[in-house]
Amino acid sequence: MSSVKRFHNQACLKGIKIMRKRNIIIRFLLLLAVIAVIAAWTSIRTHESADEYFDDSVITAKVKSLLAADDFLKSFQVSVKTYQGSIQLSGLVNSQKAINKADEIVKSVKGVTDTKNNLIVKQVKDKYHEI
Repeated sequence: MSSVKRFHNQACLKGIKIMRKRNIIIRFLLLLAVIAVIAAWTSIRTHESADEYFDDSVITAKVKSLLAADDFLKSFQVSVKTYQGSIQLSGLVNSQKAINKADEIVKSVKGVTDTKNNLIVKQVKDKYHEI
């Protein structure tokens, strides 16, 4: 009978060790889950409402559509890039007036935080003068 008790005690000890390891693993996984939730929660912008948050692609699309709709600017190829609400314009136009008009249009778009206007006035060649 003592060998049966010894076998039973050893089996109980093994069971306890397995349960302890399982509990450690469960606690570790729960800790990882809590860390992941906290990390995700802190990355959410809480200071801006849904109306105030603008995606860069939405801003870019709005600026491009306004530039294309403007009779004065629609004939020029203006590149529009947006990063965190900051707009960068690049391309060639025929006058300073076009540069100013593009800048004015960009600044009218809600969500634009800054404008880098890199538009360049192109030199026009005619048949009498070379530039």
